[in-house]
Amino acid sequence: MNARRLSPLALLLPMLLIGCAAAPDRPETLRQALLNLGERAANRVMEAPALPRPPGDQVLLLANPEVNGELGVSQERFRESLTRALLAVNDGPQVLDWTESMGTGGGANQWRLESRLMADGPRLRLSDRELLPYRLTLVLRRPDSEPVIWEESLQGALDASAL
Repeated sequence: MNARRLSPLALLLPMLLIGCAAAPDRPETLRQALLNLGERAANRVMEAPALPRPPGDQVLLLANPEVNGELGVSQERFRESLTRALLAVNDGPQVLDWTESMGTGGGANQWRLESRLMADGPRLRLSDRELLPYRLTLVLRRPDSEPVIWEESLQGALDASAL
């Protein structure tokens, strides 16, 4: 009998609260943008002809990424996205953080992955948003050696409203 006395506003309030809870916020948008970038990078690394097959037998040692502050992306967030994407690869390599102490005595199955995320031009202003062009450079080296074994660059643009 109490259900008949509920006002339409009382029925509408729970629906509004559910809608607000489901609305994406800016951190989720940023996270998704970085996850997508990490996935693109991971796919390129897995395609690198320098990596022996199968990749599951390899160990990628991730160096601290270099990230341009103009993009509004922290080094930690980008590194997390790249690490997650590499770990998500089916039958992919093991992924460890690289430190200077790992520079000597690396096994034949170890590869140092360096990454550099840089602004690649001025902001692009569209009618509804701004885009931040970027260039992501990925480099594979042996842990105890400086020569580049493989290098790839990805270009794109991040939505500034997500940052």
